[in-house]
Amino acid sequence: MSAVIDKTKALGFDEDLLLVERFLAGDTSAFESLYAKYYDKVFSLARGVLLGYDEAQDATQEVFALVHRHLHRFDGRSRFSTWLFRIAVNRSIQEARRHKHSSRNVQLSEAIAQEAPADRGDDIDPRVQEILTKLAPRDRALLALFYWDELSLTEIAVSLDCGVNAAKTRLYRARERFRMLYEQEGDK
Repeated sequence: MSAVIDKTKALGFDEDLLLVERFLAGDTSAFESLYAKYYDKVFSLARGVLLGYDEAQDATQEVFALVHRHLHRFDGRSRFSTWLFRIAVNRSIQEARRHKHSSRNVQLSEAIAQEAPADRGDDIDPRVQEILTKLAPRDRALLALFYWDELSLTEIAVSLDCGVNAAKTRLYRARERFRMLYEQEGDK
């Protein structure tokens, strides 16, 4: 019996650990199950950091490719979802920094020519979207983890590799920066 399965018995049932163990034993359908279970949450997190649908989709695929290649490094000390979210946060922030200087503006003729798919999920208030673009990627990651992925402060702390108090402070500061920018926009 493997150490991962022994750990699940000691800590209570954890389907994710069993899926990881099955994948490491050669069952590719186990990874497909993890992918299906977490795709939306990872995409939501990436979208919260990167803001663009296409960028978030690309980052999400990269996150799962990294997880697929490095799943043997998962040691089971934390929940699989926490490990996955840490990878997603780091990858999304890296992508945001990489694209920091590239323009997000599109020529009007290009925008008119592009047909927006109905299921892109662009239901974010344009004013909120504008404020999010002004925040640092790390602030957007914190807000996305807390509000979109609805993680607890403890889960956020583990995902960001910091203490709970540090996560609470960082989240507070990110919210304050958002609030200040939002109020500034409202005064215009």
